[in-house]
Amino acid sequence: MTRVAHVRVGPTTQFRTDVVLCRPPNNFFSATMISELASVWEELDRDDSTRVIVLSAEGKHFCAGADFSGGGTSDETEDLYAAAVRLFRTRKPIVAAIQGAAIGGGLGVALACDFRVASSSARLSANFARLGFHHGFGLSVTLPRLVGEQRAAELLMTGRRLDGDASLSIGLVDRCVPPDELLATAHELAREISGAAPLAVEAIRATLRGDLADRVSAATDLERREQMRLRVTRDFSEGIRASAERREPKFERN
Repeated sequence: MTRVAHVRVGPTTQFRTDVVLCRPPNNFFSATMISELASVWEELDRDDSTRVIVLSAEGKHFCAGADFSGGGTSDETEDLYAAAVRLFRTRKPIVAAIQGAAIGGGLGVALACDFRVASSSARLSANFARLGFHHGFGLSVTLPRLVGEQRAAELLMTGRRLDGDASLSIGLVDRCVPPDELLATAHELAREISGAAPLAVEAIRATLRGDLADRVSAATDLERREQMRLRVTRDFSEGIRASAERREPKFERN
């Protein structure tokens, strides 16, 4: 198995392998982290003892997205989205166990998985517009695929935050359970999947996903261009400041 720093790989149990994001407490992602995750999933594709992957995270949050504490000026999105597309090209089914925040690109990571089990205290949001920014990580494709075009537009344009129950009610997650039942529920769903014929499961997954990876690749190209365009605006600077200061932003369309 590839040596990784931001992702921990557990032993395979009953054809299930646990993969854990380990940059607690927030698990902010980086191009390195997503590339490591893609490499792990690619290696597990070649491991016949693994039939299903459970993705979880150490710490308070599943993945709080990108770290904008430095002002949001660094640009590694080209490498980041290239790695993200690799996630969508893997073959094994993946169950995400979501605690705390799955925000922004962190939501994008969750939607790269096939199933999502959320804690009742989880918080899911595509908050990009609240930062004066364009969404990324292929959410242009993955979010409407789950909740429909109209609901996706509402979530993306408002940046609204949903708890686990509200996420379940619109189909954004597949299970909502008390926090102390989160991992056990994700493991039980994985056990059910691993009990089915593995070649059939992979074939069904490929048919259902179709050209999803190609569509995500095209979407991330456009998303990145829009992010670069908006990154230099005053509204983006205001959004980042307001988020850091925990206040309502005052956008001016410039």
